[in-house]
Amino acid sequence: MSDVTDLMVSKGRQRSRAQGIQRVDLAYAQLGSSEVARDINRDLVLQLIRTRQPVSRADLSRYSGLQPSTISSIVEQLLRERWISEGPVAQRPRGRRPTLLSLNQAIVMLAVDVQPRQATLAVVDVNGHALSRETVALVRDPHRGVEALGTAMLRLMQQHPDRVFEGAGLSMPGRVDPATQRLVFAPNLPWCGADVRSLLQQRLKLKVEMENAANACLLSELWFGRMDGVRHAVLITIAEGVGAAILVGGQLVSGAHGMAGEFGHIAIDRNGPPCGCGRRGCWEVFASSRAALQEYARLSGRPVPTAIAELLELVRNGDSHARAALVRQARYLGMGLHNITATLAPEVILLTGGLTAMWDTLVPYIAEELAKHTLAGEPPVLRPTSDLEMARLKGAAALVLQRHTGAQGEAAARTR
Repeated sequence: MSDVTDLMVSKGRQRSRAQGIQRVDLAYAQLGSSEVARDINRDLVLQLIRTRQPVSRADLSRYSGLQPSTISSIVEQLLRERWISEGPVAQRPRGRRPTLLSLNQAIVMLAVDVQPRQATLAVVDVNGHALSRETVALVRDPHRGVEALGTAMLRLMQQHPDRVFEGAGLSMPGRVDPATQRLVFAPNLPWCGADVRSLLQQRLKLKVEMENAANACLLSELWFGRMDGVRHAVLITIAEGVGAAILVGGQLVSGAHGMAGEFGHIAIDRNGPPCGCGRRGCWEVFASSRAALQEYARLSGRPVPTAIAELLELVRNGDSHARAALVRQARYLGMGLHNITATLAPEVILLTGGLTAMWDTLVPYIAEELAKHTLAGEPPVLRPTSDLEMARLKGAAALVLQRHTGAQGEAAARTR
């Protein structure tokens, strides 16, 4: 398993704690008796329950290497905190029949994928399953937009009176300062500076967590996806803009003010079209979904489609202009990945967004351009996120889990 927080014990080195539940790399984990080590052990046990549920106390001891008495103490703590629940008694041919443990499915998160024109909301349980979903239109004015968002979130909560809402997570189309939890850079959504978090917390009476969409998607992969063993990765989100999240040495990198990963605003043609950030020729004006839609309108002479799904459907129906627009987008995407491979040398590059719905058709063009610009060795492995439709929503839910399940909770989340 790969670690997604700043705290891990890796090859004998102990690092400072950051937020929430740990994905501990068992190959490197070392047990200890200090307070910090007890926190590690607790999070390790919770992680094992999540990945192996339903599971007995005896099996937890065997998997973790912890003493049965330590497992018993941790399990009792997690039961008191209601993160886990006791289920049926395991059927064994002989001997004592153990009670099996699972994550408490009564606990849910309100997950929101905020995009410039609309937001998708879902109630997501601790295993990453969406119990209900809805979409709400947004306006550019932050106060009116947040008001509409809060109303929709309350409405969705009221549909699940039998569930316990742990918090709300927002995947945002811009960079969120970890210290202030406010948008500080969002070229496609003029909500920077607005205290979205406080406004929603007052309305919902829940803790609200916010994160950049790319970081949320990477967190989703780390929690619910296929990232075990991967220590160096970059995730690219492709929508109205192009965003990136960075995993280095098993740790998410946020940078000063949460600004790490804005590769979408590195210019690849300084004489290119204007970008929402105020510059010209940024990567995202060539590689975003919006760029593909505009290219289709230019080639076909038709109006710009309203959504990338329309363009994908046109391709399936044999529209050559739509295919050409997407191929152009894919090639520019591969060209821009050179900046990422040259600076970060990831093992894996994950892609999520509209064009990945036609992965088999378009990834050869991305891979061809990436290979042309790789400086040495083999280019990184390219793959789509494991759940294209739910990636941002799962990431928003994982954000709440990450910041709320650890022993130091939200306060620790601010120290990364």
